[in-house]
Amino acid sequence: MKKFLALSSCIIILLTIVSCKKETPMIDKTSFGKISTGQETELYTLTNKTGCQAKITNYGAVVVSLTMPDKTGKLEDVVLGYDDAASYEKGTSYFGAIVGRYGNRIGKGKFTLDGKEYQLALNNGANTLHGGNVGFNKVIWEVEPVVKDEGPSLKLTYVSKDGEEGYPGTLKLVVVYTLTDANELKIEYTATTDKTTILNPTHHSYFNLTGNPVNTILDEELMIDANAFTPIDAGLIPTGKLESVDKTPMDFRAPVKIGARIEDKYEQLIFGKGYDHNWVLNNYDKNVRQVAAVYDKASGRTMAVLTDQPGIQFYSGNFLDGTAKGKNGVMYQFRTGLCLETQHFPDSPNKPDFPSVKLNPGETYHQTTIYKFSVSKE
Repeated sequence: MKKFLALSSCIIILLTIVSCKKETPMIDKTSFGKISTGQETELYTLTNKTGCQAKITNYGAVVVSLTMPDKTGKLEDVVLGYDDAASYEKGTSYFGAIVGRYGNRIGKGKFTLDGKEYQLALNNGANTLHGGNVGFNKVIWEVEPVVKDEGPSLKLTYVSKDGEEGYPGTLKLVVVYTLTDANELKIEYTATTDKTTILNPTHHSYFNLTGNPVNTILDEELMIDANAFTPIDAGLIPTGKLESVDKTPMDFRAPVKIGARIEDKYEQLIFGKGYDHNWVLNNYDKNVRQVAAVYDKASGRTMAVLTDQPGIQFYSGNFLDGTAKGKNGVMYQFRTGLCLETQHFPDSPNKPDFPSVKLNPGETYHQTTIYKFSVSKE
């Protein structure tokens, strides 16, 4: 582990941020089209001092586009998505969205809280995924643009009513996106409830650091600071055990190409059709620390992931199949995007040994996750 941490530190130190044309931080607003209810949606463009941009819509609190420089300084979009709100409404891949109330899966859509059983919508076979039929990715959020010292920000607020999608309590969730002048996409969450509930929101961007979504993510190198993961059954629900990554294809403690072992005849990879698992992050103490990094040699881009969460879901785009028509008409193919979703563990309400996702009245939920971009000219 000391060797891994030293390697991680060296990689981060050696990486240098490529500065683009200096700009004044700004926020622009344009129309993003209507959804089926006839409601208009909006698209906000955040531009930081280096000229990098994040485009975020109030529909689903979705990050539509995120431009970051490569080793030559060329700005390219590094996330998958759609051209308008109507496509996000129809889409099923959760591109760029804030998902909840419960990110990831809940087995059989059931959980018991304070002695009462709750039944959620089953939208993923026999299970509930990412909040249900109409999760936080399928609603319009209130928006307040803000310019902070660290860069332009967008404050998005959604109030989920008691009983919505089967969850108890009226929940108020505030998400603040900041595109910092250090080329970070910083995401801060706060939430309160008037009745005991469960909460596990996460961000669901599909990243492709090559800057071209025609390319797969298989040559990108990934490291995850985790000694263990939560194995799943054939229905992708955690068994409740923690399993060591040692001597398995799940070991990313040192950087390794995503495609190096993804086709191994390993039961967990067969169940997930690739990587679609939660890693148990090291050094969990509710403080923000670096937990993962992705590096693309061709572009020179690295994305470090920092969070205060106990887990991270690495998903290798196994269900992209060329049927989703994305931005600029690109049909997103198999494994052309990866997700690194910071989170509490899947099915935690039914696994008493997992970190709690319970939120009580009078408490305030907090989460911070940062996707930090830098480049190497090697």
